Amino acid sequence: MSSSLITKNFSPNLRKLLQDRERMLSTLMSNLKGMVYCCLLDENWTMVFVSDGCKEITGYDGEDLLFNHRISYEALTLEDDRVWVRDKIESAVSIGEQFDVEYRITHADGDIRWVQEIGGPLFNEIGELEALEGFIQDITRRKQSEQQAREAEERYRSIFENAMEGIYQTSPSGQYLNFNPALARIYGYDSANDLIHGIRDIQKQLYVDPGKRAEFIALMEKHGHVHNFEAQAYRKNGDIIWITENAREIRNASGDLLFYEGSVEDISERKDYERQIEYQATHDTLTGLLNRTLLTDRLQQCMSFAHRNDSKLAVAFVDLDQFKLINDSMGHHVGDELLITMAERLSDCVRESDTVVRLGGDEFVLLLTSLHKIEDIAQSMQRILAAVTTPWLIEGRDFVVSCSIGIAIYPDDGADPNTLLKNADSAMYKAKQSGRNNFQFYTNELNKVLTERMDIEYRLRHAIENEEFLLYYQPKMDFATGKMCGVEALIRWQPPGEAMIPPLNFIPIAEETGQIEEIGRWVLINACRKACELKKLVGQPIPVAVNVSPRQFRQLDLVNMVESALESTRLDPQCLELEITESSLAQDPVNFIKILHDLKTLGVKLAIDDFGTGYSSMAYLKDFPVDRLKIDKTFVLDLETESANIAILKAIVALGHSLGLKVVAEGVETAYQQAFLHGIGCDELQGYYFSKPLPADALLKLLTNSLSQPQLSAKANDRINFYKSYPSES
Repeated sequence: MSSSLITKNFSPNLRKLLQDRERMLSTLMSNLKGMVYCCLLDENWTMVFVSDGCKEITGYDGEDLLFNHRISYEALTLEDDRVWVRDKIESAVSIGEQFDVEYRITHADGDIRWVQEIGGPLFNEIGELEALEGFIQDITRRKQSEQQAREAEERYRSIFENAMEGIYQTSPSGQYLNFNPALARIYGYDSANDLIHGIRDIQKQLYVDPGKRAEFIALMEKHGHVHNFEAQAYRKNGDIIWITENAREIRNASGDLLFYEGSVEDISERKDYERQIEYQATHDTLTGLLNRTLLTDRLQQCMSFAHRNDSKLAVAFVDLDQFKLINDSMGHHVGDELLITMAERLSDCVRESDTVVRLGGDEFVLLLTSLHKIEDIAQSMQRILAAVTTPWLIEGRDFVVSCSIGIAIYPDDGADPNTLLKNADSAMYKAKQSGRNNFQFYTNELNKVLTERMDIEYRLRHAIENEEFLLYYQPKMDFATGKMCGVEALIRWQPPGEAMIPPLNFIPIAEETGQIEEIGRWVLINACRKACELKKLVGQPIPVAVNVSPRQFRQLDLVNMVESALESTRLDPQCLELEITESSLAQDPVNFIKILHDLKTLGVKLAIDDFGTGYSSMAYLKDFPVDRLKIDKTFVLDLETESANIAILKAIVALGHSLGLKVVAEGVETAYQQAFLHGIGCDELQGYYFSKPLPADALLKLLTNSLSQPQLSAKANDRINFYKSYPSES
């Protein structure tokens, strides 16, 4: 403020006072966060006075704005705001009032700033408008905060209005205070107004279980919130849905409860899905019966019931006998139909208090409760056997399927679910071994046999890696030369420090468990190695025969495995003979013949072992690329007492020769058997009459002797005379 405004005629004291006031006002204006101004009401808002705050507000020095020296204030005002700002100021001035206006200016750095201008008109002594005076301050931050608040409110309002979840506020007494459209939709109401009039008492009108509201309030009082609160609720049309709520208390500064606010989600689909998942997890999808998952729990319940009522519980393990044959031959769709039918028949044979469970495949478990006598169980089993064997019509054909049943009794045969199931399973295997289509009760003797079997199965897993297997070799004799013409490799199991385990004790188990595949591979490679070794020692090839089990024959890599063994040992394929049982043919005759041809392509010899015991050999024998037929020893051992075997032996030898095959007789133990077989033209023999199976070192000695001189000394005429004098089969 200029000192020229001070009147010179004032007294010195007054003049000094006014000068001090001027300094004070100048200091005050300099410290203000804003700009004090005085401007003309012209087209440029020509500034005639600005305070030091001008620089901070506009970015320009005061001299730049005074009298529009560099720029006018009108030019600083944002173009979009100039007209309405002038109108508002002029309107206020015209009636002699103060004005308060917020608008935008362009700062010297180019930024847009929001300012608030508060001012009023300045009149001269005669009442004429001379100028405007006022105060301008930067309000950009406040405007930005207000804008952010509006945007946030708009976002939250949009979320509130468009949320998929229902959002609400309710009074503690159970009335809706505020909610979004989604809540109305969840409860089946057309609008918010429809819902507010439709539900006036949440406890009585919303929850299916009226006690749920009290539970909700109790959780609120205890924790101040609820999390994933699930309940069933009514929709407007009466349908029942599942909802989940998350909510909290809202209190004022004094701690008084105002209302609850939270969200609601319709979880009916999830609940339906959970029920489906639970059903699928506990029920067999094909038959609808309970499955293995629920068996233990249900069995435990039945055991508790039997204990409380001093009754017995029967656990029956049921296995269909012919299922695999039908399933493999007619297709899985037929197998599925059979399982569905059998599930229905089993369910029809038991009471409502009993339980039928499908374990998987063709295995079922029955839990028969409230039994007091063994006779009751036996009668139930007879009904089941009869029901299962009722002819079953599918695709215009009748099939008869039987079953084998093993039974364990609670508490006699076990005090826990696992033991009862294991013992019932053991008894079922006994029923299988007893001819099938029967039921067997669990016994301690049965348990002993099965325990020994399990022990062998377990120890078999480690026998190869522990080098417990040996190969013995049984020589084969050529009738024509009387000398050894080859050997058959036979596996033996010799655990350290124990007696040797006979093959009959472990080969069937290995076949059943699949361990025969690894064992067979070991036998093959070691037999090939031995054949190479024998050739080096005796100076001529010694053919070695190796048995191939039915399970091995079903291996996809059998041909590759044989080829690999020949290559790794460098054995001449002509020195390897593979003996294949007729039972291998039963599963898949076409594939059986194909594999035989593939093996023959490798150059190995092929023999049909145990010939005469199969059921379909004659139909396919002409297609087999085999070199030998090995007569099963059952036809040889009883040669002296069973005259019918004479015709069978003659027929087999004649058949083999007519097909250009050599015929080998197994199990030859007497001179009579040897002479007769030679007389009917049998080519080779194998048996104790010549030699029992020998370890490798003993075989080498016998082989050396055999090659140097014949082992069968009977003359040809003696053999012919013996044959002529032998009683005819008639």
